[in-house]
Amino acid sequence: MLLCTAAWGQPSPVSGTLGAVGSDTMAGLMLRWGEALNQRYPDITLQFQAGGSASAPTALVAGTTRFGPMSRPMTEGERQQFIERYGYPPRELRVARDALLVVVHRHNPLASLTRAQADAIFSTSLTCGGSQPIRRWEELLPPDQWPYGKIALHGRNLASGTHGLFQERALCTGQFRRDISEHPGSSAVIAAVGESPNAMGYAGYNHLNPMVRALPLVNADGIAITPSVATIQDGSYPLSRDLYLYVNLPPGETLPPAEQALIELIFSDEGQQIVQAAGFVPLPTTRRTPPLFND
Repeated sequence: MLLCTAAWGQPSPVSGTLGAVGSDTMAGLMLRWGEALNQRYPDITLQFQAGGSASAPTALVAGTTRFGPMSRPMTEGERQQFIERYGYPPRELRVARDALLVVVHRHNPLASLTRAQADAIFSTSLTCGGSQPIRRWEELLPPDQWPYGKIALHGRNLASGTHGLFQERALCTGQFRRDISEHPGSSAVIAAVGESPNAMGYAGYNHLNPMVRALPLVNADGIAITPSVATIQDGSYPLSRDLYLYVNLPPGETLPPAEQALIELIFSDEGQQIVQAAGFVPLPTTRRTPPLFND
């Protein structure tokens, strides 16, 4: 049974070294949680290996970690591999809110982007309803407004959960163009777009900075929604997402005290303040108690 509340309990003699492997999007957040945990419990250390979301299920199945942070949900195949190895499913905890952004240079005047347009720009498949590929800025803006020719695209690499989720939700599971410059982190995507007026990219919300502008995205009702704390928290922004922590916890067992202390921190008010400080969006207050597992 795993039960946590919004209150973080009083310090007690707890020690241990915790390991986590997974999302590089969540690397800074995990380390901040680890620092806060260490401040309260000096004998607890969190060691985090950022190998991308795809590395979390592999490490969990191999038994090299108990915690697997991911910026996307596990696929059915990843989940089945875990079940085949252990005989029970991993515990899925939704620990924060985030969003995928389509970003352009800070001076770019483009007002918004539809899903069909995003697909036509980033993919070769046109599975979201576009009639033809979009490769040049004059197909989106009059040349006198933005005379920069071919659109230079930037995105994440294959190991990233951001890559997979953008492919699923923005490209309708279509295929990415081969000429997209792939980067190991969202900060590199933001930097590349911020330096190039002809560029466009996709990245995580927590890396947004004044060098770029996040485009409002048009929802199914034809309304352009700007990414913000409010629209990401309530899910109205079309590319809002949860951030996950997968836990290897056998049925009927409880977490060791050090691991339990980390979970309690994450869902506490302090832990969610850390979420906001790291540039993500805190969970709504109604979701700050993880599920009670009755096995």
